[in-house]
Amino acid sequence: MNVLYTIGYTAFKLDDFIKQLKIYNISCVVDVRSVAYSQHYLDYNKDNITKILKLHGILYRNYVDEFGARQTHQCYYNSEGYLDFEKFTQSDIFNEGYNKILLGVKSGYTFALMCAEVDPIDCHRNIMIAREFYKRGFEIKNIMKDGTIQTQGDIESRLLEMFFPSRDQLTLFGPGKTEGELIIEAYRMKNKEIGYRLEKDMVKYG
Repeated sequence: MNVLYTIGYTAFKLDDFIKQLKIYNISCVVDVRSVAYSQHYLDYNKDNITKILKLHGILYRNYVDEFGARQTHQCYYNSEGYLDFEKFTQSDIFNEGYNKILLGVKSGYTFALMCAEVDPIDCHRNIMIAREFYKRGFEIKNIMKDGTIQTQGDIESRLLEMFFPSRDQLTLFGPGKTEGELIIEAYRMKNKEIGYRLEKDMVKYG
């Protein structure tokens, strides 16, 4: 099975970040930040992290167009004004990114999606991108702050606890939703919580 990792760089000091990549044999970091710069974590600015990773034999790629959270095309936003993760992951531009990763995996590369957030459950790298890869048959391994791995199944269990802690009681008064249906709903609720909202003056048609 194809494997895809995710990692949040603010969880680690730079040396520990590199250590985690090496532990899991990551050969290419895919930056999915919409802005590949940080005022507080200068080592992770695009130019700096590219050089640092290269010193350790790790490639850097920036997929802001394919996987960024701040898409500027209005068609990917729903009526409530935030990015619809499900809609965007069916787009041609997302699929271009997916196919690049798939080709790289087939060529022997091991990829990690990199963004800022410590916990993948609070980041589009998981709730939007990794989820879609998971749906397409990838095994997802989220590298946590303590260096352990949470799978996509672990994330989904957490989402259920987060949004439906009393789900076992939902069937007491009639047919309830299946666990699969609740997981989909939980992803959508998290999407609403973290999805980027497009300002009117940033809209680009095309």
